[in-house]
Amino acid sequence: MTPVNPSATEESNVVSVADYIRSNIREYGMLIALVAIMVFFQFYTGGILFKPVNLTNLVLQNSFIVIMALGMLLVIVAGHIDLSVGSIVAFVGAIAAILTVNLQMNYVLAGILCLIIGGVIGAAQGYWIAYHRIPAFIVTLAGMLVFRGLTLFVLGGKNIGPFPKDFQVISTGFLPGDMIDIAGIPLHSTSLILTVIIPVVLFFLAWRRRKVNESHGIDVEPYGFFVAQNVIIALAILFLGFQLSTYRGLPNVLVVMLVLIAAYTFVTRRTTIGRRVYAMGGNEKATKLSGINTERLSFYTFVNMGVLAGLAGMIVAARLNSATPKAGVGFELDVIAACFIGGASASGGVGKITGAVIGAFIMGVMNNGMSIVGLGIDFQQMVKGLVLLAAVFFDVYNKNKG
Repeated sequence: MTPVNPSATEESNVVSVADYIRSNIREYGMLIALVAIMVFFQFYTGGILFKPVNLTNLVLQNSFIVIMALGMLLVIVAGHIDLSVGSIVAFVGAIAAILTVNLQMNYVLAGILCLIIGGVIGAAQGYWIAYHRIPAFIVTLAGMLVFRGLTLFVLGGKNIGPFPKDFQVISTGFLPGDMIDIAGIPLHSTSLILTVIIPVVLFFLAWRRRKVNESHGIDVEPYGFFVAQNVIIALAILFLGFQLSTYRGLPNVLVVMLVLIAAYTFVTRRTTIGRRVYAMGGNEKATKLSGINTERLSFYTFVNMGVLAGLAGMIVAARLNSATPKAGVGFELDVIAACFIGGASASGGVGKITGAVIGAFIMGVMNNGMSIVGLGIDFQQMVKGLVLLAAVFFDVYNKNKG
């Protein structure tokens, strides 16, 4: 009897670089597009894009879009859509202003109540969608109008502010730490330590995931390519973290965003409920026949979306330092576009957290870069629309070709 060589089984799972890239063309394509856009605007703006101050502004301007994109991705994967998130952002921001400014409530208690209100709004919409089978497009379109009107009613058509300093920390604050001198360059100590730790943790998680895939017979990339791409990612993180450390360090909202990205990546990849959401989006009837409560799953996705929209509402209000009736206008379009650009399928069942995050930053970098070079809002809207159309066409083309 011929002995079995364990390494031979692992080697049989290794595919060529070309085959691996071809099977993950969507993710690599969007990542390459993000890098290309950043490099283009870095040169076109004369080096302004990667300046520490501008990178900090880029994070602050797009953090709430990324946070909402995490929830919107699950909604889209489940086969639905949510058009009300921009209005929920404005409404929750208005409630936060009333609680903290008018009623002088403790900012922690006010924040918890705002998250609960966001969840209740999501539950109210999810109930009609999940249990009464009313199309999500109609329910959330109605919600968009209702909560925009409620925002105007609650605020009385005027702004409320400024917010207490403690409440603003979530959006405009930075990690605590001292500025230390390294080779004549002042760097934020806490941010610098995290900048070094994050790439190490990511490399370890990627290596462990590769080993798990090998043990389950799942195709993996060649080891050299695996190392190379993780080294590139580590260098990019070190560069961006170093740049931010030379200014005021990592913004609090960036830390919140990274924690949420990690949590939702784990939920979608490693938990039963995450796999069930993808199964439901792929084929709801088959999922229901297998014994899964699809109504409850749909309901939960909208509750989750409401909570994240509530968090985004507080971040936006704190950043503006006032609640305004016009807050959140058009946010739903940017969030949905970020998910589709990042690889989510309009038919449901397809999409990744990392893709949604990349899509959100593609939109953010384009907005930031076009503003720096002085393009008007009219041209910005046209460019974003064309990029969205190109991304969806790319997705459909690859599916048809496959």
